[in-house]
Amino acid sequence: MTEPMRSIRPWRGAGGPPLGPLAIVTLALTIAGVVVLVAGTGSAPAPFADATKVAGWYAAHPMAVRIGALLQFGAAVPLGILASSVYARQLRLGVRVPGPVIGLYGGIVASFALLCSALVTWSLSFPGVDASPQVTAILARLAFGLGGAGYATGLGLLIAGIAVPAFILRFLPRWLAGIGLILGVAGELSFLSLAIDPLQAILPVVRFGGGAWLIAAAFLLPLSRPKRGPRTVDGSDEGMEERAS
Repeated sequence: MTEPMRSIRPWRGAGGPPLGPLAIVTLALTIAGVVVLVAGTGSAPAPFADATKVAGWYAAHPMAVRIGALLQFGAAVPLGILASSVYARQLRLGVRVPGPVIGLYGGIVASFALLCSALVTWSLSFPGVDASPQVTAILARLAFGLGGAGYATGLGLLIAGIAVPAFILRFLPRWLAGIGLILGVAGELSFLSLAIDPLQAILPVVRFGGGAWLIAAAFLLPLSRPKRGPRTVDGSDEGMEERAS
């Protein structure tokens, strides 16, 4: 006699690599890139400073600019992986609203903006940048726009895509989710800094404050819904599952 077919239970993974280390590496590389530039060059000229001054600054500090660009490029990679892993985790938690997709989009935008900013900055670390000050200044402003408003806007979407479902479903402490909502709004308002110079102060708040928030959220976001947890955002019962072992 043939043995009766055993019911096969699908394997349930944790939804990707650990989120906490990815968030830590992203923020650590971001800070390291800024520290290298500040330690090696002092303060950089304002993005809209005189073209000759901007070109002279890049020509005087090629190694620090290149290493800073390398570290910023490195920070973009774990950020993209983090955004993808958070998206998978949210689906596992039963979130069936646009929030996770919006967050994934924001993470991809932030990662891509940082990649492009780093590559443009890297291109300015080679000899001859002071031969064409106007071109150098334009490229420097492009790098600033991509790594400033471009990055902050995408990061704000990523944070909001995590914070909103977490606030509603109590995946995170309410106070932490509330801070995430504030950072998300600040990230979306950062595009105004392209026309209103004083609002450039928002950029480091979103960049570093958002990075710290992602670390906290990454460690506190649960692996799975409790067996008798709350219903999903769309009202389905997909959250009624066992905790991950």
